[in-house]
Amino acid sequence: MSRHVLILVENLPVPFDRRVWQESRALVEAGYEVTVICPKGTDAQESEVTLEGVHVLRYPLRPAQGGPLGFLREYGAAMFHTARLALRVARTRRVDVVHACNPPDLLFLVALLLRPTGTRFVFDHHDLVPELFLSRFAGGGRALYWVTRALEWLTFRCADGVISTNESYRAVATGRGGVDPGRVVVVRSGPDLSRFVQRPPDPDLRRGKRYLAAYLGVMGPQDGVDYALRALHVLRNDLGREDLHCIFMGSGDVYEQMVELSLELGLENVVEFTGRVPDEFVQRCLSTADVCLSPDPKNPLNDVSTMNKVLEYMAMGRPVVSFDLAEARVSAGDAAVYAPANDVRAFAVEIDGLLCDEQQRRAMSLQGRQRIESELSWDRSREVLVDFYGRLTGSAG
Repeated sequence: MSRHVLILVENLPVPFDRRVWQESRALVEAGYEVTVICPKGTDAQESEVTLEGVHVLRYPLRPAQGGPLGFLREYGAAMFHTARLALRVARTRRVDVVHACNPPDLLFLVALLLRPTGTRFVFDHHDLVPELFLSRFAGGGRALYWVTRALEWLTFRCADGVISTNESYRAVATGRGGVDPGRVVVVRSGPDLSRFVQRPPDPDLRRGKRYLAAYLGVMGPQDGVDYALRALHVLRNDLGREDLHCIFMGSGDVYEQMVELSLELGLENVVEFTGRVPDEFVQRCLSTADVCLSPDPKNPLNDVSTMNKVLEYMAMGRPVVSFDLAEARVSAGDAAVYAPANDVRAFAVEIDGLLCDEQQRRAMSLQGRQRIESELSWDRSREVLVDFYGRLTGSAG
């Protein structure tokens, strides 16, 4: 009988959480039975569905609003539903591994419920939650920081194994988490090259302009879409560039606010917000884009986090403009140009410079794609994940 892995994720519904979806499919392909418990979403309303061999259970969840109390309500509801569904699963099928993806750093409690039956606990460390709260709540973040540090420490102490998304997160696990380095493995969120396929450029996406810029990703308070919009305002009003259109693909907590900000800045003829879009549109848009934007501001979280969008831009052979973040440089290397941290004008200048230099754009595009193919694709990460599970469950080889 195959080993059964129960994956818990609260941040996004599956399959829209790309990392969790890729992990789930990789484990199914390796012979594991996989059940995922996650929230519902706009495009994921079924309470129960099986997708490509992955059994998905979803619960209703209202995203946090109104500061820290909003997160308390969100996480409380998520924990209730996750525990309820996990116990339902355990009544019908033995759970060999609980694989919990944070935030929040509370999901270890569900693993503890099942531990008496021999269930092992894997912590998939997606976000530095203490740094996340510091970044989102500048005023009240300090108290929340220490509460979340305690929960993070408990999560690490309960884990039989830890999956880190990069070396910076691995250092947190082995440092302040006190985890034995032999129980920590780095599984990067590499792009699946079968999903990022270059297509012929679509000139219509430029909306009559000479150049196209693109943003792909979540739109939360810490994702910097506001920085990108202000940089586009500088690019047009201060640097005089009128030949650029920009498409923002994705959604999130501040989506409506970003649309409003674009109108306040008078960018209605410069930017376009699509919301979530299918893979075909992503491929077509990124294949057309001359530059891609990664405007995540420097803060305690972003500086050490790997931005999926940077890797996805590189997979599509697109040059990237980023703020100067430690992990952005590790990921992109020479496939990106880097503006001084959080300097909107400098970010605009870097966009302008790339648009003026077609030869540099071509060289960066080639470097990015080669780097993904040789080092950072999901094929590489998949091998590491399956090997880790083989050792954890005693099914290696």
